[in-house]
Amino acid sequence: MIRYELLCANDHRFESWFRDSAAYDKMAAAGAVECPTCGDRSVRKALMAPRLARRKGQEGPARPPRDEQAAQAPAAANVPAPQQAAQFPAGNSEKVAEFHRRMSDVLRQVQEAVEKHCDYVGDSFAEEARKIHYGEAEARGIYGETTPEEAEELKEEGVSFASIPWRRPVS
Repeated sequence: MIRYELLCANDHRFESWFRDSAAYDKMAAAGAVECPTCGDRSVRKALMAPRLARRKGQEGPARPPRDEQAAQAPAAANVPAPQQAAQFPAGNSEKVAEFHRRMSDVLRQVQEAVEKHCDYVGDSFAEEARKIHYGEAEARGIYGETTPEEAEELKEEGVSFASIPWRRPVS
């Protein structure tokens, strides 16, 4: 999986994950990449600094502490901080409902993309993510379940992954 920072024609910055760069190119050309803020489909890659994973024990520059990383990150133009995105003045129930509808749509699109382009590995996620990280298994997108303890261990090892809210089927 590859994460791109994207920019729409209205200068809204957002991130999205793709199976590989070819998948992004194909989806963007088909107009299938949409800004979650305004719905614009005229999207391009924003300038990003690469994050290269190191193998355990490999020497190289240390990653700055999280507080330093946040301070070094460029501010996204016209994008509210995540904790501000859900705050609405009293009496704006229509805006709140629209926000929840859009967030639900975005989460549905993320889940559909993950299910379509990644391999489900069930509760073996941590084990398979490690194998991929250390080059013991084919590099590919995977998804599955892991415990909070396993997730913390993966973070400590420098294994790149993301936790996403998963929509459950309605029975």
